[in-house]
Amino acid sequence: MTKFCEVETRERVMIVRINRPERMNALHPPANIELAEVFDEFAESPDLWVAIITGAGDRAFCAGNDLRYQAEGGERLPMPMGFGGLTSRFDLNKPVIAAVNGVAMGGGFEIALACDLIIASENAKFALPEPKVGLAAIAGGLQRLPRQIGTKRALGMILTGRHVSASEGESLGFVNQVVPQAALMDTAMHWAEQILECAPLSVRASKEVVYKNFDYASLQESMEASYDGLFTMRDSADFIEGPRAFAEKRPPKWTGAWEVALMHSSD
Repeated sequence: MTKFCEVETRERVMIVRINRPERMNALHPPANIELAEVFDEFAESPDLWVAIITGAGDRAFCAGNDLRYQAEGGERLPMPMGFGGLTSRFDLNKPVIAAVNGVAMGGGFEIALACDLIIASENAKFALPEPKVGLAAIAGGLQRLPRQIGTKRALGMILTGRHVSASEGESLGFVNQVVPQAALMDTAMHWAEQILECAPLSVRASKEVVYKNFDYASLQESMEASYDGLFTMRDSADFIEGPRAFAEKRPPKWTGAWEVALMHSSD
């Protein structure tokens, strides 16, 4: 049972809804720890291939750190996985979609930036307002936003703390799609379903290469590097199932299970 979020599964998709609407879904340490445990379970489950995170209600995705809890003397607890159990999680190879249903400020925006896709409702607002209260977006916002939209555009948000609409976020490049509020979850599920049409180990290998690519100074170094996910993909039953299904003109039946591929069985 969870106290600060609601968790639902639809076939191979886990939907997580931050559930503190009375605080604009702002997060305090107990909520962040609970969300970390939820995403631990997602990472370990062989049956869950995609996650969607959103907020309860239609006002806020997540308003960031619960400053009221802090001001009231709430207990400070270590949060090794950061805001939402995601901002300091660097080994999750399964895709996560942020369905941003309203305000995404500070740590809330950092949660969205830590996801692989951002689908936003028309009333969504994004900001890193920390400098306005003497703080800085040190849960990944200062690093992820420039990598995703470029330094000058990122600094235009970071140095001013200004609010950015969903449509401007799409124009800047950190939002994948903007939809009416009523269509948000259906649209996020549609993206998840498109991902599920692909081989899960191929998806995970692709995500690994994209993010680790930033570790290398040159394109050549990145392309010549070794990636664990690619070896797992190549030594799987799905690596054979995909071409076989294509040749037989039928939909593939993905298992996502790692096992030594038949073509390597004689090695």
